[in-house]
Amino acid sequence: MPRSVLIVDDSPTIRAFAKIFLKALDVTILEAEEGMQALEIVRQSPPALAIVDINMPGMDGLTFTRELRKDPRYAALPVVLLTGDRSEETRQKGIEAGATDFIEKPIKGGELQAMVRKYLEAAL
Repeated sequence: MPRSVLIVDDSPTIRAFAKIFLKALDVTILEAEEGMQALEIVRQSPPALAIVDINMPGMDGLTFTRELRKDPRYAALPVVLLTGDRSEETRQKGIEAGATDFIEKPIKGGELQAMVRKYLEAAL
């Protein structure tokens, strides 16, 4: 059974780009436009990995990660934050929120595939 990866980004272009590169990995892609929608998806059908943009309208990626970590059922769910902000402050906020890792924008397909493979293999 294919494992699922949740892509959370308010940009349809970013989600489409991610889907193109993840298609080769035999994963089911779940999509959300913002954090509240993503939390609902996680509660209904927990993915193996969530890739979440930090800056989104509504519930942003940091808030999503903090809310997710409040629920012990999802404490081990890897959350990779997607950001164009390379500052130490942003990374620190992400780590404090409970992020597992980071991917910088613009997304590089090979890096995204390697990151997803790493976390899916760790989940086996």
